[in-house]
Amino acid sequence: MHELRARPLPCVATFAALLVLAACSDSPDETAPPPELEITATPMGWVDEARILAAAEAEPGSWLAHGLDYNERRFSHLTDINRDTIGELGLAWYRDLGNRHRMQSTPLVIDGVMYFTDPWSVAYALDAATGEQIWRFDPATDKRSMRYSCCGGAMNRGMAAYRGRLYFATFDARLVAVDLATGEKAWDVDTTDGIDLSHIPPTHSNPYTITGAPRAAAGKVFIGQSSSEFGLRGYLSAYDADTGELAWRFFVVPGDPAKPFEHPELEAAAATWTGEWWRFGGGGTVWNAIVYDAEFDQLLFGTGNGAPWPRKIRSPEGGDNLFLGGIMSVDPNTGRMKWFYQATPADNWDFNAAQDIALLDMDVGGVTRPVLLQAPKNGFFYVLDRENGQLLRANPYVRLNWATHVDLETGRPVENPDMQYDEEPQWVWPSNAGGHSWQPMSVDAERGIAYFAVQDMAAFYSLPKEFVETGEWELSPTRMSLGVDFGPPEGGPAAPETHGYLKAFDPLTGEEVWSVERATPYNGGVLATAGGVVFQGDGAGQFAAFDTEDGELLWEFDTYGNADSAPITYRVGGVQYVATLAAGGVRNRYNDGRLLVFRLGGDAVIPEATAPDVEIPEPPPLTASADEVEEGRRIYNRVCFWCHGLGAVGTVNADLRLMTEETHKRFQAIVRGGLYRDRGMEAFADAVTEAEAELVRQYIIDRTIAARAEASGSDSGAPSASTGEDS
Repeated sequence: MHELRARPLPCVATFAALLVLAACSDSPDETAPPPELEITATPMGWVDEARILAAAEAEPGSWLAHGLDYNERRFSHLTDINRDTIGELGLAWYRDLGNRHRMQSTPLVIDGVMYFTDPWSVAYALDAATGEQIWRFDPATDKRSMRYSCCGGAMNRGMAAYRGRLYFATFDARLVAVDLATGEKAWDVDTTDGIDLSHIPPTHSNPYTITGAPRAAAGKVFIGQSSSEFGLRGYLSAYDADTGELAWRFFVVPGDPAKPFEHPELEAAAATWTGEWWRFGGGGTVWNAIVYDAEFDQLLFGTGNGAPWPRKIRSPEGGDNLFLGGIMSVDPNTGRMKWFYQATPADNWDFNAAQDIALLDMDVGGVTRPVLLQAPKNGFFYVLDRENGQLLRANPYVRLNWATHVDLETGRPVENPDMQYDEEPQWVWPSNAGGHSWQPMSVDAERGIAYFAVQDMAAFYSLPKEFVETGEWELSPTRMSLGVDFGPPEGGPAAPETHGYLKAFDPLTGEEVWSVERATPYNGGVLATAGGVVFQGDGAGQFAAFDTEDGELLWEFDTYGNADSAPITYRVGGVQYVATLAAGGVRNRYNDGRLLVFRLGGDAVIPEATAPDVEIPEPPPLTASADEVEEGRRIYNRVCFWCHGLGAVGTVNADLRLMTEETHKRFQAIVRGGLYRDRGMEAFADAVTEAEAELVRQYIIDRTIAARAEASGSDSGAPSASTGEDS
């Protein structure tokens, strides 16, 4: 892996060099060896700005950066796998990873080697043609950090390759650099160093986590963090790629105004907040979208939601709450702001704008303009002029009722006054999971079409009981400090149906070119190719290919898991491959994550999964009253459901309705005592009292009884709502 790759000079330059050398020779010797020419040599796997910018033309078979290249369109120009040959696609090889958490990493493929991360940020280098392991690096992520997962477990979306190194973040909020050739660690930094956590109640560890992939350019590595809902204050950091030293940091929301502002933009931002927002952190975490725009030498990134969610708690006298819920442009060298566009002023619904951003040029009203495209959670698809942030288009791409439209003159959404849940608890579209979340989209720049996952889901929002009764709300050391109560109470309004789609969408006209419903509402990222094929996996495990023209199903493969990752394609040795990751799913709890790689003529086979035994056992007697069960539901939704599912219906983590009699007996020891700490279940003694934990257990018993009744054919009354999988 240390061999040098020679880059010969072009023929004309070589001939010219020989002429110069001959002219300088007093007595040419025909027997002398030919003169040595200076040839630029770079290490195998070397990636820099020039290579990434030239990749689309020079090496379409590589996948050099998170979104393929700096434009992040995820549209491949490879055509060997096309709508005519797709029927020959088969599994080339696979690799079991032994990790049951969500598989969301985008692999990189550089000079025949594939690099990717698993949910615990373990980095791998594999031969991209055979799957043979070259090296593996485990950053020893502190697994106790899973307590601060917003969405049911650890996850990691990938890495950046730059100047001979790979950069990736860990779930416990570190940024790591390793040698690309050997996997040896170069440096490892704590991205929360110097952050004021004095407002956060005492807990066992730092609540910052990272799930996103860093980006690298301009001699720096850029990274944000996840999970606004733990009393966090969002920021984006830039580190020197060589040394790991902090170069600059941009805070998304202002801190305590009694203290100095870290940079001048925050003074103006503070005027758009009211109350004592800094006591709650404010939110605004930069948990996913970061894009380097080389044309304008700017770094673009999406900013997160407010925390707590209700603006009535967070900023009681109003204000837009800058810089939540929008797209920020900063100078990558200095971190100073160039412009900002806010998609959801005063965010009230967890409508962050951390979704992926694609760069291209488009004809807008007869004028070719440099634009960015984004479909954030709020349900509108945005087209912005990326030179100045001007709003050009904002078309709805999914059912929504929180706003009627976006005013193109003011750039602001026009909120629906009938949908203010601080006045009346209600179902709101889209849900807090968003009309579209982290799953990357693919953009065909020639056609001006975006292909992406769409989630038609609503969420039930209501202000917390204690805030309604007292007007006070405190940040607590519980797992999630949302400031809302999730799910309607027993007998409340029924949950609307949920649907998930793969859509082809024209962002300029708002036209839905075609739409295909998938088996589950929450599905994977998208890859489209010049071969007329668009790939996407779904939550039921089907990895499928569709015709880019009309959405016709062309091919599918059962992964026996949850195929909601982000696929890529590449070429090695003249062969085109397609790769995707699949996590363990509800149909196979023993599939602990797989990397699957396909090629034309592939004939590898994965072990066939069998449906697990999910017979729900008879629970202990229910001893709580209806009011106590309802209180147990509220506590469960505040503390437990992010890992164990709404209504105690688990998918990735344990389904609590399957608890045995022995587990019920150990419930307090598990929940408050940390008995299962080695399995990733941290102690929650600081989050729930013994009495509250018992109310949660009674609620689980109630849900278990309902599930058994449903299995026997009677109505269970089981609740349904969004998963909240967003960061």
